[in-house]
Amino acid sequence: MSQAVHSPEASAIAESGYVFVPAAALYATLNAFGADDAAWRRFADSWHRMPVDRFMADGGRYRRRRHATLRAGADGRWARLPQQPHYQSRDYNPLNGGVQRWFSPVDPVVIDNPATAALLNLSARTFGALAPEVDPWHVELHQFRIEAAPDREGQPTPEGVHRDGVDYVLVTLIARQNVSEGSTHIRHADGTELGAFTLAAPGDTVLLDDRRVLHGVTPIHPLDPARPAYRDALVITFARRPPGDAPS
Repeated sequence: MSQAVHSPEASAIAESGYVFVPAAALYATLNAFGADDAAWRRFADSWHRMPVDRFMADGGRYRRRRHATLRAGADGRWARLPQQPHYQSRDYNPLNGGVQRWFSPVDPVVIDNPATAALLNLSARTFGALAPEVDPWHVELHQFRIEAAPDREGQPTPEGVHRDGVDYVLVTLIARQNVSEGSTHIRHADGTELGAFTLAAPGDTVLLDDRRVLHGVTPIHPLDPARPAYRDALVITFARRPPGDAPS
């Protein structure tokens, strides 16, 4: 797949710094890339098999997480790399940054799922159109489940409104179960509000230029305290070089 393809999502990001893609539009794109409804259901079901993130500096146990690192070429080919730690400097993540965090790996069946391939292809098409000179991309894939309880709110972004320290980011909602709030906020670098919306339907997606805008999600709370409450999301980041690498 050529990264020179003109992309409507890329045009919107070039203009505003981000683009919201509603679920219906995302599903149409996934189908065009070969991912059907059955693939999406298997993909979403994998969020039920996630270990607790034990790297939360606030001591919280409200986040479950898996992680994978990949390389995406300008020719549209991508490959999984050996498991690596996730690293952010404290400049970008004052809560959990500054340490290598070894998360449980994403299951191979998830990496091999057509829905994963379709989301990677959508990301590569969009971000490659914005930066066609990059080859290859350093890609990280994160599965998140944020859990809430009557006595404990769930924090999708406990570090607050932030940058991830990469070039581009895709966030796709996988599920919202029995939760309120959890609105996404996009801000200019100076902190002024650029956009606010809720990823409400499975498949609602936002793609953004991490160099230009900040993003964050407000805490979630249970609607019914007697039932499980959680928010599942996939985050894919594209960077010109791995975190910590010096410019060449």
